[in-house]
Amino acid sequence: MELPIKVKPYKHQQIACNFAIPKLKEQGCAALLMDMGLGKSFTSIAIMGELFLEGLIEKVLVVCPTSIINVWEKEISKFADYDYNVESITGSTMSKRKAKLISLSHKQGLKVAIINYEATWRMEKELNIYKPDMIICDESQKIKNPSASQSKTLHRLGAKAEYKMILTGTPVQNSPMDIFSQWKFLDPNIFGLSFYAFRNRYAVMGGYYNHQIIRYKNMDELTSKAHSVAYRITKEEALDLPEQIFQNRYCELEPGARRTYDAVVRQSYAELMEGEITATNVLTKLMRLSQISGGHVKDDDGRIQVISKAKLNELKDIMEDIIIDNKKKLVVFARFIPEIESIQSVAKEMGIEYSYITGDIKIEDRGEMCDKFQNNDEVKLFIAQIQTAGLGITLTAADTAVFYSLDFNYANYTQAISRTHRIGQKCTCTYINLISVGTVDEKIIKALESKEDIAKNIVDNWREYFKKGE
Repeated sequence: MELPIKVKPYKHQQIACNFAIPKLKEQGCAALLMDMGLGKSFTSIAIMGELFLEGLIEKVLVVCPTSIINVWEKEISKFADYDYNVESITGSTMSKRKAKLISLSHKQGLKVAIINYEATWRMEKELNIYKPDMIICDESQKIKNPSASQSKTLHRLGAKAEYKMILTGTPVQNSPMDIFSQWKFLDPNIFGLSFYAFRNRYAVMGGYYNHQIIRYKNMDELTSKAHSVAYRITKEEALDLPEQIFQNRYCELEPGARRTYDAVVRQSYAELMEGEITATNVLTKLMRLSQISGGHVKDDDGRIQVISKAKLNELKDIMEDIIIDNKKKLVVFARFIPEIESIQSVAKEMGIEYSYITGDIKIEDRGEMCDKFQNNDEVKLFIAQIQTAGLGITLTAADTAVFYSLDFNYANYTQAISRTHRIGQKCTCTYINLISVGTVDEKIIKALESKEDIAKNIVDNWREYFKKGE
Protein backbone atom coordinates (compact mmCIF):
# COMPACT_ATOMS: atom_id res chain seq x y z
CA MET A 1 0.00 0.00 0.00
CA GLU A 2 1.40 3.38 -1.06
CA LEU A 3 0.91 5.75 1.85
CA PRO A 4 0.18 9.52 1.49
CA ILE A 5 3.26 10.70 3.38
CA LYS A 6 6.38 12.58 2.33
CA VAL A 7 8.99 10.09 3.56
CA LYS A 8 9.32 6.36 3.31
CA PRO A 9 8.04 4.63 6.46
CA TYR A 10 10.01 2.10 8.43
CA LYS A 11 8.95 -1.48 7.88
CA HIS A 12 7.09 -1.70 11.21
CA GLN A 13 5.22 1.52 10.41
CA GLN A 14 4.14 0.15 7.04
CA ILE A 15 2.95 -3.06 8.74
CA ALA A 16 1.02 -1.02 11.32
CA CYS A 17 -0.75 0.87 8.51
CA ASN A 18 -1.48 -2.35 6.63
CA PHE A 19 -3.07 -3.69 9.82
CA ALA A 20 -4.96 -0.60 10.98
CA ILE A 21 -6.51 0.65 7.74
CA PRO A 22 -8.48 -2.56 7.01
CA LYS A 23 -9.46 -2.82 10.68
CA LEU A 24 -10.82 0.71 10.62
CA LYS A 25 -12.78 0.04 7.45
CA GLU A 26 -14.19 -3.25 8.72
CA GLN A 27 -14.67 -2.62 12.45
CA GLY A 28 -14.31 1.14 12.79
CA CYS A 29 -11.45 0.94 15.29
CA ALA A 30 -7.81 0.02 15.78
CA ALA A 31 -5.21 0.16 18.55
CA LEU A 32 -1.56 0.85 17.81
CA LEU A 33 0.40 -0.41 20.83
CA MET A 34 3.82 0.89 19.83
CA ASP A 35 6.73 1.63 22.14
CA MET A 36 8.01 5.17 22.59
CA GLY A 37 10.05 6.35 19.65
CA LEU A 38 8.51 4.03 17.06
CA GLY A 39 6.45 6.73 15.34
CA LYS A 40 2.85 6.36 16.52
CA SER A 41 1.90 9.86 15.37
CA PHE A 42 3.72 9.44 12.03
CA THR A 43 1.83 6.20 11.39
CA SER A 44 -1.47 7.83 12.36
CA ILE A 45 -0.85 10.72 9.94
CA ALA A 46 -0.48 8.18 7.14
CA ILE A 47 -3.62 6.30 8.20
CA MET A 48 -5.85 9.38 8.47
CA GLY A 49 -4.54 10.58 5.09
CA GLU A 50 -5.43 7.29 3.43
CA LEU A 51 -8.97 7.37 4.87
CA PHE A 52 -9.36 11.00 3.76
CA LEU A 53 -8.20 10.31 0.21
CA GLU A 54 -10.68 7.42 0.01
CA GLY A 55 -13.47 9.81 0.97
CA LEU A 56 -14.18 8.15 4.32
CA ILE A 57 -13.34 11.05 6.66
CA GLU A 58 -13.28 14.85 6.60
CA LYS A 59 -12.80 15.77 10.26
CA VAL A 60 -10.36 14.31 12.78
CA LEU A 61 -10.06 14.98 16.51
CA VAL A 62 -6.68 14.17 18.06
CA VAL A 63 -6.75 14.03 21.87
CA CYS A 64 -3.35 14.00 23.56
CA PRO A 65 -1.42 15.28 26.60
CA THR A 66 -0.88 19.05 26.58
CA SER A 67 2.88 18.64 26.23
CA ILE A 68 2.64 17.01 22.79
CA ILE A 69 -0.06 19.12 21.10
CA ASN A 70 2.67 21.13 19.39
CA VAL A 71 4.43 17.93 18.30
CA TRP A 72 1.33 16.69 16.48
CA GLU A 73 0.93 19.98 14.64
CA LYS A 74 4.55 19.99 13.50
CA GLU A 75 4.56 16.33 12.44
CA ILE A 76 1.42 16.74 10.34
CA SER A 77 3.08 19.70 8.62
CA LYS A 78 6.26 17.70 8.12
CA PHE A 79 4.84 14.39 6.89
CA ALA A 80 1.28 14.75 5.50
CA ASP A 81 1.24 14.50 1.71
CA TYR A 82 -2.39 15.49 1.24
CA ASP A 83 -4.58 18.58 1.58
CA TYR A 84 -5.18 19.39 5.24
CA ASN A 85 -5.82 22.10 7.79
CA VAL A 86 -4.78 21.65 11.40
CA GLU A 87 -5.71 23.66 14.49
CA SER A 88 -4.53 23.31 18.08
CA ILE A 89 -7.57 23.96 20.28
CA THR A 90 -5.69 25.93 22.91
CA GLY A 91 -6.02 29.44 24.25
CA SER A 92 -6.33 31.42 27.43
CA THR A 93 -10.12 31.62 27.23
CA MET A 94 -12.95 29.29 26.24
CA SER A 95 -14.09 31.77 23.59
CA LYS A 96 -10.70 31.57 21.84
CA ARG A 97 -10.80 27.76 21.80
CA LYS A 98 -14.36 27.76 20.47
CA ALA A 99 -13.42 30.24 17.74
CA LYS A 100 -10.55 28.02 16.58
CA LEU A 101 -12.84 25.01 16.33
CA ILE A 102 -15.50 26.93 14.41
CA SER A 103 -12.90 28.39 12.04
CA LEU A 104 -11.42 24.95 11.35
CA SER A 105 -14.84 23.54 10.43
CA HIS A 106 -15.09 25.92 7.47
CA LYS A 107 -11.68 25.16 5.96
CA GLN A 108 -10.77 22.85 3.08
CA GLY A 109 -9.03 19.48 3.03
CA LEU A 110 -8.79 17.12 5.96
CA LYS A 111 -9.60 19.08 9.08
CA VAL A 112 -7.58 18.04 12.16
CA ALA A 113 -8.36 19.48 15.60
CA ILE A 114 -5.83 18.77 18.36
CA ILE A 115 -6.90 19.11 21.98
CA ASN A 116 -5.71 17.99 25.41
CA TYR A 117 -7.55 15.45 27.55
CA GLU A 118 -8.76 17.86 30.21
CA ALA A 119 -10.29 20.20 27.64
CA THR A 120 -12.40 17.44 26.06
CA TRP A 121 -14.92 17.31 28.89
CA ARG A 122 -14.95 21.10 29.19
CA MET A 123 -15.72 21.42 25.46
CA GLU A 124 -17.91 18.37 24.88
CA LYS A 125 -20.77 20.45 23.47
CA GLU A 126 -18.48 22.21 20.97
CA LEU A 127 -16.79 18.95 19.98
CA ASN A 128 -20.18 17.41 19.29
CA ILE A 129 -20.95 20.34 17.00
CA TYR A 130 -17.56 19.85 15.29
CA LYS A 131 -18.69 16.21 14.80
CA PRO A 132 -15.39 14.41 14.05
CA ASP A 133 -15.51 11.42 11.73
CA MET A 134 -12.40 10.02 13.40
CA ILE A 135 -11.04 10.36 16.94
CA ILE A 136 -7.47 9.45 17.86
CA CYS A 137 -6.50 9.14 21.54
CA ASP A 138 -2.73 9.49 21.88
CA GLU A 139 -1.24 8.13 25.11
CA SER A 140 -4.63 6.51 25.66
CA GLN A 141 -3.66 5.28 29.13
CA LYS A 142 -4.92 8.74 30.11
CA ILE A 143 -8.47 7.34 29.86
CA LYS A 144 -7.81 4.08 31.71
CA ASN A 145 -10.04 5.16 34.61
CA PRO A 146 -13.64 4.56 33.40
CA SER A 147 -15.12 6.88 36.03
CA ALA A 148 -12.96 9.93 35.17
CA SER A 149 -14.69 12.85 33.45
CA GLN A 150 -12.35 12.81 30.45
CA SER A 151 -12.88 9.05 29.98
CA LYS A 152 -16.67 9.36 30.10
CA THR A 153 -16.57 12.24 27.64
CA LEU A 154 -14.47 10.28 25.18
CA HIS A 155 -16.75 7.27 25.51
CA ARG A 156 -19.68 9.50 24.52
CA LEU A 157 -17.78 11.24 21.72
CA GLY A 158 -16.46 7.91 20.48
CA ALA A 159 -19.96 6.47 20.27
CA LYS A 160 -20.77 9.11 17.63
CA ALA A 161 -17.56 8.86 15.57
CA GLU A 162 -17.29 6.45 12.66
CA TYR A 163 -13.60 5.65 13.23
CA LYS A 164 -11.53 5.48 16.44
CA MET A 165 -7.88 4.75 17.24
CA ILE A 166 -5.88 4.58 20.43
CA LEU A 167 -2.11 5.02 20.54
CA THR A 168 0.01 3.90 23.47
CA GLY A 169 3.09 1.92 24.35
CA THR A 170 1.70 1.12 27.80
CA PRO A 171 -1.99 0.14 27.61
CA VAL A 172 -1.59 -1.62 30.95
CA GLN A 173 0.17 0.51 33.57
CA ASN A 174 -1.11 -0.93 36.84
CA SER A 175 -3.34 -3.92 36.09
CA PRO A 176 -5.24 -5.61 33.24
CA MET A 177 -8.27 -3.62 34.41
CA ASP A 178 -6.70 -0.64 32.59
CA ILE A 179 -7.83 -2.23 29.32
CA PHE A 180 -11.56 -1.78 29.85
CA SER A 181 -11.99 1.99 29.48
CA GLN A 182 -9.63 2.31 26.53
CA TRP A 183 -11.34 -0.49 24.61
CA LYS A 184 -14.79 0.82 25.58
CA PHE A 185 -13.84 3.96 23.68
CA LEU A 186 -12.81 1.87 20.68
CA ASP A 187 -15.74 -0.55 20.60
CA PRO A 188 -17.96 -1.37 23.60
CA ASN A 189 -18.91 -4.64 21.94
CA ILE A 190 -15.45 -6.08 22.64
CA PHE A 191 -15.66 -6.06 26.45
CA GLY A 192 -19.15 -4.72 27.08
CA LEU A 193 -20.43 -1.54 28.70
CA SER A 194 -20.09 -2.49 32.37
CA PHE A 195 -16.75 -2.22 34.15
CA TYR A 196 -18.05 -4.39 36.99
CA ALA A 197 -19.04 -7.17 34.58
CA PHE A 198 -15.57 -6.87 33.00
CA ARG A 199 -13.90 -7.03 36.40
CA ASN A 200 -15.95 -10.04 37.45
CA ARG A 201 -14.96 -11.80 34.23
CA TYR A 202 -11.21 -11.17 34.52
CA ALA A 203 -10.50 -10.64 38.23
CA VAL A 204 -11.07 -12.49 41.48
CA MET A 205 -12.20 -10.22 44.31
CA GLY A 206 -11.36 -10.67 47.97
CA GLY A 207 -9.96 -8.83 50.94
CA TYR A 208 -11.94 -6.29 52.96
CA TYR A 209 -15.62 -6.56 52.00
CA ASN A 210 -14.56 -8.23 48.72
CA HIS A 211 -13.31 -4.87 47.40
CA GLN A 212 -9.75 -5.91 46.49
CA ILE A 213 -8.49 -7.74 43.44
CA ILE A 214 -6.53 -10.73 44.70
CA ARG A 215 -5.73 -12.32 41.35
CA TYR A 216 -6.68 -12.33 37.68
CA LYS A 217 -8.35 -14.98 35.52
CA ASN A 218 -9.22 -15.66 31.88
CA MET A 219 -6.17 -13.68 30.79
CA ASP A 220 -5.79 -15.60 27.52
CA GLU A 221 -9.32 -14.57 26.56
CA LEU A 222 -8.70 -10.94 27.56
CA THR A 223 -5.48 -10.82 25.53
CA SER A 224 -7.14 -12.41 22.50
CA LYS A 225 -10.04 -9.97 22.54
CA ALA A 226 -7.79 -6.95 23.06
CA HIS A 227 -5.50 -7.97 20.23
CA SER A 228 -8.40 -8.56 17.85
CA VAL A 229 -8.13 -4.85 16.98
CA ALA A 230 -4.56 -4.15 18.13
CA TYR A 231 -1.12 -4.12 16.55
CA ARG A 232 1.69 -4.49 19.12
CA ILE A 233 5.35 -3.74 18.42
CA THR A 234 8.29 -3.13 20.74
CA LYS A 235 11.61 -1.45 20.03
CA GLU A 236 13.36 -4.80 20.11
CA GLU A 237 11.01 -6.20 17.50
CA ALA A 238 10.80 -3.11 15.32
CA LEU A 239 14.31 -2.09 14.41
CA ASP A 240 17.92 -2.31 15.47
CA LEU A 241 18.10 0.74 17.70
CA PRO A 242 21.55 1.72 18.99
CA GLU A 243 22.80 0.31 22.25
CA GLN A 244 22.44 2.24 25.50
CA ILE A 245 25.16 2.85 28.07
CA PHE A 246 24.33 3.97 31.61
CA GLN A 247 26.91 5.61 33.87
CA ASN A 248 26.81 6.92 37.41
CA ARG A 249 29.02 9.86 38.34
CA TYR A 250 29.42 10.54 42.03
CA CYS A 251 29.84 13.95 43.62
CA GLU A 252 30.87 14.78 47.19
CA LEU A 253 28.88 17.48 48.93
CA GLU A 254 31.02 20.23 50.44
CA PRO A 255 31.32 20.09 54.29
CA GLY A 256 28.78 22.86 54.83
CA ALA A 257 26.27 21.30 52.45
CA ARG A 258 26.81 17.91 54.09
CA ARG A 259 26.04 19.36 57.51
CA THR A 260 22.88 20.96 56.17
CA TYR A 261 21.82 17.72 54.49
CA ASP A 262 22.40 15.61 57.61
CA ALA A 263 20.55 18.12 59.79
CA VAL A 264 17.50 17.96 57.50
CA VAL A 265 17.64 14.15 57.55
CA ARG A 266 17.58 14.15 61.36
CA GLN A 267 14.81 16.74 61.47
CA SER A 268 12.73 14.81 58.92
CA TYR A 269 13.22 11.56 60.80
CA ALA A 270 12.10 13.13 64.09
CA GLU A 271 9.05 14.77 62.52
CA LEU A 272 7.95 11.53 60.92
CA MET A 273 8.43 9.61 64.18
CA GLU A 274 6.14 12.07 65.92
CA GLY A 275 3.62 12.68 63.13
CA GLU A 276 1.50 10.82 60.59
CA ILE A 277 3.32 8.48 58.21
CA THR A 278 1.81 8.92 54.75
CA ALA A 279 3.36 8.55 51.32
CA THR A 280 2.78 12.26 50.69
CA ASN A 281 4.56 13.30 53.89
CA VAL A 282 7.52 11.03 53.24
CA LEU A 283 7.88 12.02 49.58
CA THR A 284 7.69 15.72 50.48
CA LYS A 285 10.61 15.35 52.88
CA LEU A 286 12.56 13.29 50.34
CA MET A 287 11.99 16.04 47.77
CA ARG A 288 13.60 18.56 50.14
CA LEU A 289 16.60 16.25 50.49
CA SER A 290 16.81 16.00 46.69
CA GLN A 291 16.89 19.78 46.45
CA ILE A 292 19.81 19.91 48.88
CA SER A 293 21.68 17.12 47.07
CA GLY A 294 21.36 19.23 43.92
CA GLY A 295 22.88 22.19 45.73
CA HIS A 296 19.92 24.37 46.71
CA VAL A 297 17.99 25.10 49.89
CA LYS A 298 15.36 27.61 51.00
CA ASP A 299 16.36 29.97 53.80
CA ASP A 300 14.02 31.15 56.57
CA ASP A 301 12.75 33.95 54.32
CA GLY A 302 11.85 31.52 51.52
CA ARG A 303 14.74 32.56 49.28
CA ILE A 304 16.71 29.94 47.36
CA GLN A 305 20.34 29.68 48.43
CA VAL A 306 23.12 27.82 46.60
CA ILE A 307 24.89 25.65 49.19
CA SER A 308 26.72 23.19 46.92
CA LYS A 309 28.36 23.24 43.50
CA ALA A 310 29.39 19.58 43.55
CA LYS A 311 27.02 18.48 40.79
CA LEU A 312 27.44 21.70 38.87
CA ASN A 313 31.22 21.28 38.75
CA GLU A 314 30.84 17.68 37.57
CA LEU A 315 28.43 18.83 34.86
CA LYS A 316 30.89 21.54 33.77
CA ASP A 317 33.50 18.84 33.23
CA ILE A 318 31.07 16.81 31.13
CA MET A 319 30.11 19.88 29.09
CA GLU A 320 33.78 20.64 28.55
CA ASP A 321 34.36 17.10 27.31
CA ILE A 322 31.26 16.62 25.13
CA ILE A 323 30.57 20.12 23.82
CA ILE A 324 33.88 22.00 23.87
CA ASP A 325 36.37 19.22 23.14
CA ASN A 326 34.31 16.81 21.03
CA LYS A 327 32.05 19.39 19.35
CA LYS A 328 28.95 17.29 20.08
CA LYS A 329 25.55 18.13 21.51
CA LEU A 330 24.35 17.34 25.02
CA VAL A 331 20.99 17.02 26.80
CA VAL A 332 20.66 17.72 30.53
CA PHE A 333 17.57 16.73 32.51
CA ALA A 334 16.92 18.30 35.92
CA ARG A 335 14.04 18.19 38.35
CA PHE A 336 14.03 21.66 39.95
CA ILE A 337 13.92 25.17 38.47
CA PRO A 338 16.84 26.54 40.58
CA GLU A 339 19.03 23.74 39.18
CA ILE A 340 18.03 24.66 35.63
CA GLU A 341 18.83 28.31 36.31
CA SER A 342 22.28 27.34 37.63
CA ILE A 343 22.93 25.19 34.55
CA GLN A 344 21.92 28.08 32.30
CA SER A 345 24.35 30.38 34.13
CA VAL A 346 27.18 27.90 33.61
CA ALA A 347 26.35 27.58 29.91
CA LYS A 348 26.49 31.36 29.54
CA GLU A 349 29.83 31.51 31.36
CA MET A 350 31.21 28.85 29.01
CA GLY A 351 29.83 30.59 25.90
CA ILE A 352 27.57 27.64 25.05
CA GLU A 353 24.32 28.33 23.23
CA TYR A 354 21.36 26.38 24.57
CA SER A 355 17.64 25.72 24.32
CA TYR A 356 15.51 24.75 27.26
CA ILE A 357 12.05 23.59 28.32
CA THR A 358 10.44 24.05 31.72
CA GLY A 359 6.85 24.12 32.86
CA ASP A 360 6.95 27.91 32.43
CA ILE A 361 7.58 27.68 28.68
CA LYS A 362 4.35 28.02 26.70
CA ILE A 363 3.21 24.90 24.87
CA GLU A 364 3.31 26.69 21.52
CA ASP A 365 6.93 27.73 22.08
CA ARG A 366 8.31 24.32 23.03
CA GLY A 367 8.50 23.02 19.48
CA GLU A 368 10.70 25.95 18.48
CA MET A 369 13.03 25.22 21.41
CA CYS A 370 13.40 21.61 20.25
CA ASP A 371 13.84 22.61 16.60
CA LYS A 372 16.68 24.99 17.51
CA PHE A 373 18.52 22.19 19.26
CA GLN A 374 17.83 19.63 16.55
CA ASN A 375 18.63 21.78 13.54
CA ASN A 376 20.88 24.68 14.60
CA ASP A 377 24.53 23.63 14.71
CA GLU A 378 25.32 26.50 17.07
CA VAL A 379 22.90 25.29 19.77
CA LYS A 380 24.88 22.60 21.57
CA LEU A 381 22.96 22.18 24.82
CA PHE A 382 19.36 21.30 25.66
CA ILE A 383 18.24 21.77 29.28
CA ALA A 384 14.96 20.10 30.19
CA GLN A 385 12.82 19.89 33.28
CA ILE A 386 12.23 16.16 33.43
CA GLN A 387 8.53 16.38 34.34
CA THR A 388 7.84 18.67 31.37
CA ALA A 389 10.03 17.26 28.61
CA GLY A 390 9.34 13.57 29.09
CA LEU A 391 6.71 13.22 26.36
CA GLY A 392 6.49 13.87 22.67
CA ILE A 393 9.80 15.62 21.88
CA THR A 394 12.74 14.37 19.84
CA LEU A 395 16.32 15.18 20.86
CA THR A 396 18.24 12.81 18.60
CA ALA A 397 20.78 15.52 17.70
CA ALA A 398 22.50 14.34 20.89
CA ASP A 399 23.54 10.85 21.87
CA THR A 400 24.52 11.76 25.45
CA ALA A 401 22.16 12.86 28.20
CA VAL A 402 22.91 13.82 31.79
CA PHE A 403 20.39 13.39 34.60
CA TYR A 404 21.34 16.18 36.97
CA SER A 405 18.55 15.13 39.34
CA LEU A 406 15.76 12.56 39.35
CA ASP A 407 12.60 11.65 41.20
CA PHE A 408 11.26 8.21 42.07
CA ASN A 409 8.98 8.12 39.01
CA TYR A 410 10.22 5.34 36.74
CA ALA A 411 7.95 6.49 33.89
CA ASN A 412 9.55 9.97 33.95
CA TYR A 413 12.99 8.38 33.70
CA THR A 414 12.20 6.03 30.80
CA GLN A 415 10.30 8.73 28.90
CA ALA A 416 13.29 11.05 29.21
CA ILE A 417 15.65 8.31 28.00
CA SER A 418 13.46 7.86 24.92
CA ARG A 419 13.93 11.49 23.85
CA THR A 420 17.37 10.58 22.44
CA HIS A 421 16.97 6.81 22.00
CA ARG A 422 14.38 6.77 19.23
CA ILE A 423 13.96 6.76 15.46
CA GLY A 424 16.60 8.97 13.85
CA GLN A 425 19.31 8.08 16.37
CA LYS A 426 22.31 6.47 14.70
CA CYS A 427 24.76 6.34 17.59
CA THR A 428 25.11 4.47 20.84
CA CYS A 429 23.31 6.48 23.51
CA THR A 430 24.98 7.31 26.82
CA TYR A 431 23.09 8.33 29.97
CA ILE A 432 24.98 9.80 32.92
CA ASN A 433 23.40 9.99 36.37
CA LEU A 434 24.89 12.61 38.72
CA ILE A 435 24.73 11.26 42.27
CA SER A 436 25.67 13.07 45.47
CA VAL A 437 27.33 10.45 47.67
CA GLY A 438 25.47 9.45 50.84
CA THR A 439 22.24 11.17 49.84
CA VAL A 440 18.76 10.30 48.64
CA ASP A 441 20.20 10.28 45.09
CA GLU A 442 21.62 6.81 45.75
CA LYS A 443 18.26 5.52 46.89
CA ILE A 444 16.49 7.03 43.89
CA ILE A 445 18.84 5.45 41.35
CA LYS A 446 18.63 2.10 43.14
CA ALA A 447 14.83 2.28 43.00
CA LEU A 448 14.87 3.20 39.31
CA GLU A 449 17.30 0.43 38.42
CA SER A 450 15.05 -2.12 40.13
CA LYS A 451 11.91 -0.46 38.68
CA GLU A 452 10.43 -0.08 42.14
CA ASP A 453 7.22 1.81 42.74
CA ILE A 454 8.26 3.77 45.83
CA ALA A 455 4.76 5.07 46.54
CA LYS A 456 3.61 1.49 47.18
CA ASN A 457 6.13 0.59 49.87
CA ILE A 458 7.36 3.88 51.23
CA VAL A 459 4.97 3.97 54.20
CA ASP A 460 6.17 0.61 55.56
CA ASN A 461 9.85 1.13 54.75
CA TRP A 462 10.25 4.88 55.21
CA ARG A 463 13.09 4.51 57.71
CA GLU A 464 15.28 3.09 54.92
CA TYR A 465 15.25 6.52 53.28
CA PHE A 466 16.19 8.48 56.40
CA LYS A 467 19.31 6.98 57.95
CA LYS A 468 19.64 9.55 60.72
CA GLY A 469 22.19 11.70 58.98
CA GLU A 470 24.13 8.92 57.28
